[in-house]
Amino acid sequence: MDYTESLNRAIDELPERQDEESRFSIPDPAGETDGAFTRLTNIGEIADALGRPVEHVHRNVQAELGTNGQLEDERARYNGSFSVADFEAAIDEYVIEYVTCTECGLPDTRLTTEDGVDMLRCEACGAFRPVQKQTTTQQRSQSGPAVEEGATYEVEITGTGRKGDGVAEKGKFTIFVSGAEEGQTVRVLIERTSGTLAFARVV
Repeated sequence: MDYTESLNRAIDELPERQDEESRFSIPDPAGETDGAFTRLTNIGEIADALGRPVEHVHRNVQAELGTNGQLEDERARYNGSFSVADFEAAIDEYVIEYVTCTECGLPDTRLTTEDGVDMLRCEACGAFRPVQKQTTTQQRSQSGPAVEEGATYEVEITGTGRKGDGVAEKGKFTIFVSGAEEGQTVRVLIERTSGTLAFARVV
């Protein structure tokens, strides 16, 4: 048997590689209104799928929503009224910042603390970067124009959300743009804001 035949046989015997979506599947957020509060009832499952401590996910969702909350036995409660879309956007932002490798785009990362600095290390390509996500209070102290509902802005799409929406940054806001793709510069209409998150469409 020559080299080519041996190589082809070895390749045929390899297990099929699962695609990225099936290997990295995040449960859809399950929201539940409770008077002046909104519960995220499956935050524990979401944290397990992301491979991150549930307390860490909760703190950052809380910060993205610009509110306070409590973690209660793998369920989270946040002050205010929030939709499932709000939770999806906050989790998308968490995945971009704390899970996805910026070099290879894979989620095969570990979050570690080195010399007091949070570091995201990729086990797939070896890349690493510091993670220094600003709190909502820090973001609000920054100068820059506010993002207002009903207004239009020109933005650069610099990332992709978990549901395929384009992601842009403007001042303190993360903007999720339906129908936009990474690399585009588009004019968008802001349809809704929630904390430091905004939801928009291309116009």
